[in-house]
Amino acid sequence: MEELPIIPDGPRQNYSDAEKGEIFNQEFLPHIRSMYNFAHRLTLDEDDAKDLVQDTYLKAYRFIESFQKGTNAKAWLFRILKNSFINDYRKKIKEPSKVDYQEVESYYNSDEVDRQITPDLRVDALKDMIGDEISNALNALDVDFRTVIILCDLEGFKYEEMAKILDIPIGTVRSRLHRARNLLKEKLSEYAKEMGYKNTAS
Repeated sequence: MEELPIIPDGPRQNYSDAEKGEIFNQEFLPHIRSMYNFAHRLTLDEDDAKDLVQDTYLKAYRFIESFQKGTNAKAWLFRILKNSFINDYRKKIKEPSKVDYQEVESYYNSDEVDRQITPDLRVDALKDMIGDEISNALNALDVDFRTVIILCDLEGFKYEEMAKILDIPIGTVRSRLHRARNLLKEKLSEYAKEMGYKNTAS
């Protein structure tokens, strides 16, 4: 399978060295904590996360003329990081994970579908749960599912932004997020029962 493009397509800008430094310092660097958190959730390893963030920022500066000043720098950086991770992930396992999303695709492409289908994890699935167990459950998800939860519920990206970051249709974002949340709820529900919590979701 071909590697994912690291840098989104778009017209190249003609920045001076001073402008490049300004963009890097003012628009890119403020997101370094979020970038590390995202990288750590993907790699599940501190050193690998640091390497991935460093690699992302090197690429961001190298291709900085592909970034349009004033646009969503965080989404641009997240896409670079995500594609870099997936390309490396594919090399390690030889073949990407195959997840079938087609059976619910048409429904989730509907204009009537919105965020309220599956409530935000911050006010539902994560309620009354313990941090380590949430992290463990999230980390146990397939990388495709883990990524959409991170982008939406932890980083607050909108569907349109997620579609651009992940290079998938908005309908796929919806269906994947719906499945991911349900899978996470199942894992957390098992833990809740063990700990004696009442299952209010049902």
